[in-house]
Amino acid sequence: MHPKTQPRRRGLRIAVWSLVTALVVAAGLVGVVLWQHSYAMNEQHVSIRHGGHTLNGVLATPKDSRKRHGLIVYVHGDGPVDATHDDGYKPLWEANAKAGYASLSWDKPGVAGAPGNWLAQSMDDRADEAAAAIAWARARPDIDGDRIGLWGASQAGWVLPKVAAKTPVSFVIAVSPAINWLQQGRYNLLAQLRADGASAARTNAAIAKSDTTRRLLERHATFEEYVQAMDGDADGMTADRWGFISKNYTADATQDLRALRGTPVLLTLAGHDINVDTADTERVYREVLDPDGALTVKRYPEATHSFLKQTIEQSDLRTTLTALFSPRSLFADGFLEDQRQFLMDLD
Repeated sequence: MHPKTQPRRRGLRIAVWSLVTALVVAAGLVGVVLWQHSYAMNEQHVSIRHGGHTLNGVLATPKDSRKRHGLIVYVHGDGPVDATHDDGYKPLWEANAKAGYASLSWDKPGVAGAPGNWLAQSMDDRADEAAAAIAWARARPDIDGDRIGLWGASQAGWVLPKVAAKTPVSFVIAVSPAINWLQQGRYNLLAQLRADGASAARTNAAIAKSDTTRRLLERHATFEEYVQAMDGDADGMTADRWGFISKNYTADATQDLRALRGTPVLLTLAGHDINVDTADTERVYREVLDPDGALTVKRYPEATHSFLKQTIEQSDLRTTLTALFSPRSLFADGFLEDQRQFLMDLD
């Protein structure tokens, strides 16, 4: 036997076993991901007619023996959001299903192939859309029309009470809602500058730019006038976005919130929210709704505006890995359970 044959065979065996081990580990990781993304609910794609268009939706229902379920209608925050919010809603839908509630959501206009353009909508348009979805749901034999409520995040704070003024709702879950568009914008600007450690000069320049933008909005300036006022630097602003802001910058939820008086409301607020002034939001909600005793406020000190744990959100790698291997752990402790319990207490 050639003297080098034995070491070669041994090296081959090591290589084979290394490959087998790697494949087993990879298969195990894939299995973990698939298991973690298997939710205790049934999902079906649905179509809802509204205003001559079709809303492309997803209806998630509990896996139980009941023929009819309560329903939570989801109202998105800002941005081009699809029905599942890139699967980010699914842990919440699962919590709803455990409480015996179905969940309904849809792609924003112009998102994921849906017709229309979400940037062409006003807050009233968005409320009309949600009201149409509720009417569609009430016509279904598997939905209990007397147990339909709303869930909405961030920008949805201006939409939720408008929906309640158009059609009866049984409850509302308001997640990081703002009160006044302009006040929220200024709060977010200053909070972001502080978080960035901005110099006084940069802060003053940003405030001056914000003030200029407000004056342009007040005199109904065109997008071209905005670009000219910014010395040709649109800084990410588009004509569609300018039109959207022009339609909605006067939004203020204070008066509209009266439509929720007597309705059970769960208000959830994050401790590390630099988008919304949560103290102002809580103050207004308590002033308008507390006399009826139907408001529940939950605070999550470690949460960001998106209600992810701050320790996770501040790292893109950690966010990605957690989303892959433990998506329910993305959210602040108690966030999912508190919503499930809120729903359980309604029945």
